[in-house]
Amino acid sequence: MEELKVAVIYGSNRAGRMCDTVGTWAVGEISLPPDVSVDVIDPKELDLPNDGAVLKQRIERADAFVVVVPEYNHSYPAALKMLIDSAHREWQAKPVGFVSYGGISGGLRAVEHLRGVFAELHAVTLRDSVSFANVWAQFGPDGAMLQPHAAKTMKVMLRRLRWWAEALRRARLEVPYTEEAA
Repeated sequence: MEELKVAVIYGSNRAGRMCDTVGTWAVGEISLPPDVSVDVIDPKELDLPNDGAVLKQRIERADAFVVVVPEYNHSYPAALKMLIDSAHREWQAKPVGFVSYGGISGGLRAVEHLRGVFAELHAVTLRDSVSFANVWAQFGPDGAMLQPHAAKTMKVMLRRLRWWAEALRRARLEVPYTEEAA
């Protein structure tokens, strides 16, 4: 089996963000199988739109994506939208999973808004996702998860992400994906 290349995209660039804690946990879970490589794409480390060409290459190389997204004001952050909009064709026919976090909704409203954005880019979003409601109570000061119930949900999402990534990779090799109307 060929190595699965997963790009983990951090959805926030705020100072003091929980994205570092949640993202570190997610990367640890995704990296467990030895045949998976992870590329963390962080808007805090990018100078967009100046780094657009490099970002496109990283998105192109990925077989699948996991977006670690907070909910800000009932939606997703502007930094994430800028990152997503910096590429187009590179997202096509690839699966996207979500790890969301926030207050009482656990970031689910941000995920629902992102589903429409990724559909427009011809990416396939997974039904299964991981959500951390009241995220500040889910992790200790050292970043360790206090109640590891999300690990089971993550395993399910990652199994499905792998299935879609492998199926879509084979499909793209057999028939190049285009968005042109027939």
